Amino acid sequence: MDVNGTVAEGFEPVREAFAANFALLGERGAAVAVYRDGRKVVDLWGGTRDVDGTAPWEHGTAQVVRSATKGVAAAALLLLHQRGELDLDAPVGTYWPEYKAAGKERTLVRHLLAHRAGVPVLDRPLTPEEAADPDLGAAAVAAQAPVWEPGADHGYHAQTYSWLTGELVRRITGRPVGAWVAEEMAAPVGADLWLGLPAAEQARVGRVGPVEAPQTAGALRTRPKRSVSEAYADPDSLTRRAFAAISPLPDENAPSYRAAALPASNGIATADGLARFYASLIGEVDGGTRLFTPRTIELARAEQSAGPDRILVVGTRFGLGYMLHGSASPLLSPGSFGHPGRGGALAFADPETGIAFGYVTNGFRKSVTADPRAQALVRAVRTALAQ
Repeated sequence: MDVNGTVAEGFEPVREAFAANFALLGERGAAVAVYRDGRKVVDLWGGTRDVDGTAPWEHGTAQVVRSATKGVAAAALLLLHQRGELDLDAPVGTYWPEYKAAGKERTLVRHLLAHRAGVPVLDRPLTPEEAADPDLGAAAVAAQAPVWEPGADHGYHAQTYSWLTGELVRRITGRPVGAWVAEEMAAPVGADLWLGLPAAEQARVGRVGPVEAPQTAGALRTRPKRSVSEAYADPDSLTRRAFAAISPLPDENAPSYRAAALPASNGIATADGLARFYASLIGEVDGGTRLFTPRTIELARAEQSAGPDRILVVGTRFGLGYMLHGSASPLLSPGSFGHPGRGGALAFADPETGIAFGYVTNGFRKSVTADPRAQALVRAVRTALAQ
């Protein structure tokens, strides 16, 4: 497999790990980018742009990044707080009066960001067409009764995070969340990422699909714990219901799905776009715009939720909208904050080392928060820093 792109001196281990992902881990097409102190030090791509095709991945090829989008949604709300337009300790109903229904009047904005709102499921799931309508999605979560007391516990809001975050942005700014992200975050820092893909960018996006992990001789086969497997298999479990809040699952390659703005799940980005975005959260990129102040960085990664997750059925750690370093989602160091995408993508920042990381792929595995290909690249970055 030819690996294209460049690495700065000292980051050669990342190129080696990226090539090994194709040779050993069944990678079809992918890209990885790393910034250090606002300067790009890794920019690699390889394979095919479509998981089921033969056309080569090109520089600038973008992909659906699933839940890695949640880190972008969280940044939108934290930026509004930084600008004095959003109080994290105010009830959500202060900005969105309809949300007070069904026992949710005491839900705080910080509960929503930290997966403590208690509404990870919908009693009536939305179809893909309904889910793409922000009015219908917002109305559904506003009417939904919580399955635990808001603030009392945490569980991953896999799909409902879209309407919770997107509607808050719309209520505060008067703009759709996709437009706000484009105008206030992506454009100022020059990041190729979209919530609601413009028609003019459709040709850049490859086809995604499932891929199986290779079973090589002597390979260690890892299986989830029985409790995790049972939770995903039980149609009545909170786990299954959370991921099935949109049912049936949407076609992620459909132009209509890509054009929708679902901040929990359907952001589209290049690896460089994700890495550049996270680099802008912790510092200036190429001498340009910086998004977060030091205080907001600390808010993003201050632990809000930790321990057994009611949805993922493993121990998770969340700051205000971001997954934090831990066994369920290993990042670069204990100070890192970011978000994986189910089965593949990963993006994060590590303020102490100045590292910002973005990885995208067209082949989705069964992993939820710690894809082996992404983890191999993170380990390689750690090796490069230690040299």
